[in-house]
Amino acid sequence: MITRIERDIFFVAGVHFDDQYYINSYELVLSMLVETDLPKEQVVALDRLDFLIKNIITNSVFVNADHEESIEKYRNAGIKVATLPGEPYDQIVGMVLLLKLNSIMENRIKITDITINSLLSDGMRYPIVAESAENADIMLGHNWWHSNDIEITNDDILVEPKNNVVKLFDDSVWADLNLSWKDKAKTT
Repeated sequence: MITRIERDIFFVAGVHFDDQYYINSYELVLSMLVETDLPKEQVVALDRLDFLIKNIITNSVFVNADHEESIEKYRNAGIKVATLPGEPYDQIVGMVLLLKLNSIMENRIKITDITINSLLSDGMRYPIVAESAENADIMLGHNWWHSNDIEITNDDILVEPKNNVVKLFDDSVWADLNLSWKDKAKTT
């Protein structure tokens, strides 16, 4: 049985726009379908979502991937960088987060649509449907938002040049965080 659920999420992150750094607060409304009957998988999927938002995205800075010098400066300052395929407008941030969250939940729960607004958008809300994010030209390719790991840049996304096969992420990071689909093996 497929169940529809909704969730509100709030977080704060920086944005690099017009060679300036701004602090922005975001509000997301997620509309989701629970596609697994296993309660443990539902919990793990939502815990992965929480972990990515609270521990990886929060306090990072969204930067257009083309601004390599700025990205390096943020990294040298110890700030986590989330690279984007364009300027950090709410619509792009929303599409990237929708795709990334769906990737890490691995079809146990699927975000069908997201509504994003932020302090800097001055009251505008941007509803985004999963199909439009999946088919947007700027979202195509082998990027971090398509991987089921905790990466928020393309630095560790490996593509074999000869056959265009993405090397899949193993489950060890999620297992270390107790967010694996499989139970840890018991050691004696």
